[in-house]
Amino acid sequence: MIRTRIAPSPTGKDVHVGSISTGLMNYAWAKKNKGQFIIRIEDTDQSRLVPGGEKKMLATLNLIGLTADESPLVGGPYAPYRQSERLPLYKKYAGELVAGGKAYYCTCSTERLAQMRKEQQVNHMSPKYDRHCHTNQDEVRKQVAGGASHVIRLLMPKKQVTFHDLIRGDVTIDSGTLDDQVLLKSDGFPTYHLGVVVDDHLMKISHIIRGEEWLPSTPKHIILYEAFGWEAPQFAHVSLLRNPDKSKLSKRKNPVWTSEYLEKGIMPEALLNYLALMGWSHPEEKEIFTLDEYVRVFDLKDVQTTAPVFDPVKLEWMNGMYIRAMKPEELADKISGYTKELFPRDLIQRTIPLVQERIKTFADYEPMCRFLIERPTSFDMDLASHEGLIGKIHGVLAELPEWTAGAIGDRLSELAKATGTKPSQFFQVLRIAVTGKKISPPLNDSMVILGKEETLARLAPFVLS
Repeated sequence: MIRTRIAPSPTGKDVHVGSISTGLMNYAWAKKNKGQFIIRIEDTDQSRLVPGGEKKMLATLNLIGLTADESPLVGGPYAPYRQSERLPLYKKYAGELVAGGKAYYCTCSTERLAQMRKEQQVNHMSPKYDRHCHTNQDEVRKQVAGGASHVIRLLMPKKQVTFHDLIRGDVTIDSGTLDDQVLLKSDGFPTYHLGVVVDDHLMKISHIIRGEEWLPSTPKHIILYEAFGWEAPQFAHVSLLRNPDKSKLSKRKNPVWTSEYLEKGIMPEALLNYLALMGWSHPEEKEIFTLDEYVRVFDLKDVQTTAPVFDPVKLEWMNGMYIRAMKPEELADKISGYTKELFPRDLIQRTIPLVQERIKTFADYEPMCRFLIERPTSFDMDLASHEGLIGKIHGVLAELPEWTAGAIGDRLSELAKATGTKPSQFFQVLRIAVTGKKISPPLNDSMVILGKEETLARLAPFVLS
C-alpha cells in the first residue's frame, strides 16, 4: 500500500505554507493510489517547542482539508504519532546499532568539540567529528556504564551512496564527506535522522515526499536503513517556494504561516488550489480545479525541479475567482462568519450583488461596506469647496418620490448635466460625502440600502446654511 506522511515540528506559530504545499503532494499521491496519508508530530527539539503549536498545526491541517488517516488526533495502528512519546523505541534501535558496530558511544564534552571545530577551521579542514571516542571505545563504554553523559553517533562508512529520486533522478554522494552524525542525544531524544528513519520504517511509509533542503540528508538516511537491514522507501524532493523576487520564502517579506492567509479571508479551497500549482501544472492547463480533481490527475513524474514562485497577489486573484463562483447565499454566510456578525445578516445579503465581483478576500468586505453601518468620520477629499453642489444634490434627492437605484441615477445625471459638472467629478463628490471613500460599491444601490433618510442626513453637514 502507498503510505505517505508529513511530519511537522511545532516550533513555529503554525504550519508553513511550504509545508502545506508538500503535504498536499503527499496527500494527493496517497489518495490517488488508494493509499493512506499520515500526520506525525516531530517534537524532539524540546527547547524550540511553541506552547500550543501542535494544537494549532493540527487544527490548520484539518481546516485546510488535508485530513489524515492516522495522526495524534485520530490514532492508528502505529501509535503513538508524537515522537516525544516514542523515546524507548529510539533508544532500543540506537542500542542495536551500537551492538552491531554500526554506531558508537561518544562522551566528548561540548568544550572539547568546540576546540576541535576551532582547530579544524584554522587548518581549513571540513567540520567533522574526529572519531576520538570511536578509537577509545573500551574506555568510553566504561564511562557510559558509570553514568557519564553521552550521545550515540553513527559510524559513517566510506562509500558512494546512490539513490533514485522520483523527481530529480539518480543522485550520488560520497559518504566520506559526511560526519559521524549524532543519532541519540544525551537527553535521550533522537536527532531528526534517527527519528525519521525509525518512524518511517515502523509506520511502513512507502514514499517520502519532502522539501529539497533534506536532499543532503538522504544519504545518511539510506546508510541508516542499510545499517538496520531495512528496505528504504522511495524518495522525492520538491523545490522550495520562492518570493516573487526569487528569494527564499520568509516572513520578512510575506506571511508564511497558513493561518495568516486564512485569517485574511483566503478560502482553504483557493489556497490548496494555488499551492497545487507550485511546481506542477494541470495536464489540461487549468488554473481552477477542486482537490478531488487534483488528486485524480496528479503524478509525481510531472513535478518540476524549478523553484516555484509563491505570489500573494496571484493567490488573492485566485481567491477572488472562487468568491465570484459562490452562490450569493453561501457567500453571505461566509462573510457573516468572517466578520463575526459585525454586519446584520440581511444587510450582507443585500450587498452581495454589489460586492461579489469586487472583493478578492473576505477581509475586503468590512472596509468596503463599513459605511453602511457607520457614518464616516474622515473623508478622502476636502468637501468644503463643494458645499454648493452637495446642497443641490440634497435638494433633488429630498424631493425624489421613488427611492430606487434607477430613479436616483436618472435624476442625478440630469442634475450633473444641468450644473455643467463632469459626471466623474459629480459622483465622486457625492460618493465621498456618503461613504467617505473614493472607492465603494455601486453608489446608487448603496444609497438605496442606506435609505433616503440616512442618505440625506449624511449630506446635510455639507449643505450651505
